[in-house]
Amino acid sequence: MSNAQVLFQRPELANRLAKQILVIGVGSAASSGVFLAAPRRTGKSTFVREDLRPALEAEGALVVYADLWANPTADPGNVIVNAIRATLASNDGVVLRLAKSAGMDKVKVGSVSFDLDRVGLGKDVSLTEALVALSDETKKIIVLVIDEAQHAITTEAGVSALFALKAARDELNSSQHHGLRVVCTGSNRDKLAMLRNSKDQAFFGAPLVNFPMLGKDYIEWFCKEVDLPFQLDPKQVWPLFVEAGYRPEVIGAAADRFRFDFEIDVETGADKFAEEVRRLTDEMNQVQLGVIHSLTPIQSSVLRVMAAARENYAPFEAATLEKYRKAMTQAGLSVDDAKADVPGVQQALIALQEKKLVWKAARGVYAIEEQSIFDLLKASGQLDGLE
Repeated sequence: MSNAQVLFQRPELANRLAKQILVIGVGSAASSGVFLAAPRRTGKSTFVREDLRPALEAEGALVVYADLWANPTADPGNVIVNAIRATLASNDGVVLRLAKSAGMDKVKVGSVSFDLDRVGLGKDVSLTEALVALSDETKKIIVLVIDEAQHAITTEAGVSALFALKAARDELNSSQHHGLRVVCTGSNRDKLAMLRNSKDQAFFGAPLVNFPMLGKDYIEWFCKEVDLPFQLDPKQVWPLFVEAGYRPEVIGAAADRFRFDFEIDVETGADKFAEEVRRLTDEMNQVQLGVIHSLTPIQSSVLRVMAAARENYAPFEAATLEKYRKAMTQAGLSVDDAKADVPGVQQALIALQEKKLVWKAARGVYAIEEQSIFDLLKASGQLDGLE
């Protein structure tokens, strides 16, 4: 009997996406990269690891996977470089090529004669040279998957890694090699868009698509596999799942509440399950609302104006300062007390980052941390009159 976790598979979506990534149509910008956006905790990373990666490998691709969220304290540039180094280390032929390109005539394959720390940003062997060696040795299309890719632009090393990948992509997609595709996923569409919306970004013009949420087929699978003392009806669970923001962990946590409850009334079990899902959903929202309600007037106004402006947010412009003042008067402050200046806004932005409500790119661009924060602000009417 296997102890492996039973996972919901989406092979059709994975196969379709794999072909779109690998086969570039005439006039398509997909060779620049593909960007997939979906809210956090909706199954995106699981799909990438368990469905998309095997589908790409089945099509003959060599997949390099870098998760920028796995260790939030690590510099994203280093995470990307280390993922590439790990793939290089698994291929002795590539190590031999790199050693020779670094001027080492005699190399013992499998030994530490060539240190892979010499590969990377500003190192003896560039990422382009490393990926070219990997492409030429394996004779495969390389697909670099960067999960939570928006974190790359929070540090200078991360930004440099993206431009290094652009150079590698341009070289490997020439007729002399076998190709490089870069797939970036992210939990916030606005943040992910920053990697490809302007001409000074490495992946300008790359397609950005909304990653499909888990659908009714997932709920049917869940109700069949959940193994509770009572039966769940997919038609009743589906709207609960939607209320929970399409998050599998919410309905999973609700199921755990009853999995070992052997005294529960089978007749009322489904209703109790529904109550638990709604309680957990409300609890998540209340925790986030509690943080929002604890903000000072200037912090609250900055958050609300940023959420209303979305990608057009310009924190220190005169028109934006006026909107902060308007937001504060809407919240009940008098005109005399509703003050907003650049130093005050700067301090508010720092505080909002510390509270994990706001995110900052390395080049001073700000965005709301998660889509759920925007949704809560909008649903509670706190963006009225500011959009």
